[in-house]
Amino acid sequence: MRTDHRDDRRAALLRVLEERELDGLLVTHLPNVRYLSGFTGTAGVAVVLRQETIVVTDFRYRAQAHEEINDHARIEIAPSDVWERVGSLMGEYAGVEVLGFESHACTVKQAERIAELMKPLLEPVADVVEGLRVQKDPSEVRAIRAAADIALDAYAATLEHVRVGQREIDVAAELERALRERGSEWHPFPTIVASGPRAALPHAGASTRVIGCGDWLLLDFGAQVDGYCADITRTVVVGAPADDRQRTVYELVREAQIAARTNIRAGMIACDVDRLARSLIEARGFGDAFGHSLGHGLGLEVHEAPRVSRTSAEPLPSGAVVTIEPGVYVPGWGGVRLEDDVFLGPDGSELLSDGQIELRELR
Repeated sequence: MRTDHRDDRRAALLRVLEERELDGLLVTHLPNVRYLSGFTGTAGVAVVLRQETIVVTDFRYRAQAHEEINDHARIEIAPSDVWERVGSLMGEYAGVEVLGFESHACTVKQAERIAELMKPLLEPVADVVEGLRVQKDPSEVRAIRAAADIALDAYAATLEHVRVGQREIDVAAELERALRERGSEWHPFPTIVASGPRAALPHAGASTRVIGCGDWLLLDFGAQVDGYCADITRTVVVGAPADDRQRTVYELVREAQIAARTNIRAGMIACDVDRLARSLIEARGFGDAFGHSLGHGLGLEVHEAPRVSRTSAEPLPSGAVVTIEPGVYVPGWGGVRLEDDVFLGPDGSELLSDGQIELRELR
């Protein structure tokens, strides 16, 4: 049976608000609304006060809100304007003088609208709930592991159909179909399928390019379970054995990924983990070809805290889930990226994806 942590999350947030001398928090970032209340609708606002939590949404989500939130928050269905209903509710709560709002998730226009309707003084704050979300509870870790299992099973099924002469978008369609068939709620991000020289584009979208014999094929994909994301990247060679240059670059990226994911631990400084992989790549003369961070946090969003980068001097928190994804990209030739998901537990790191990154040659 899954443990419900919503009351614990509310209590932890209230402690943070008290430290910041805030009487409550207006939560507009939908992943944060879900984290605190369980509500998964695409239109809703949560107001966390000392007295209680309120979720305000509209008619479309009346039944859904009651089913998902149950008695963990007061549910209000706005007859017309959600913001007007939020503003009117604040008059019911004595002692609410300073209310934080999520400045990182609120447009200037929304902030102006809120200020017009709210009696409390509004104070911009950023990443308050995100700071709590970094530390994953066991149910969150299980969901990410389940998402990784779905993603990798769909990947394995897709590779059985990959052939020279296919278009990248055909491979992407097959992979996305396989993900849905296996239970992925949605795609956490647009699936990346990049072949040949396009594999040198770290965030290439799937195109109509036809896969050639001996081409790289880079696939970056994910699955979603209970709202939680997995993020996986694999790179293969299609139609022929890898040539010497391909094999050399692939083995370098593989070595760098293994070095980082087997040695990462909670408490390590993030840039030191990045260096575990980057130093190997730099030593072989490919430092300029690895231009992005080693990894990022993973959870209700596919990119969240913490960052595992060469510029991050923060210690990695216990309980975080991060990606490890070194890459080498050579314009006009192609590229290799290998990505797995790792849980930073109190007793060491734990691989949540399969870590099977031996070079595959599809023929």
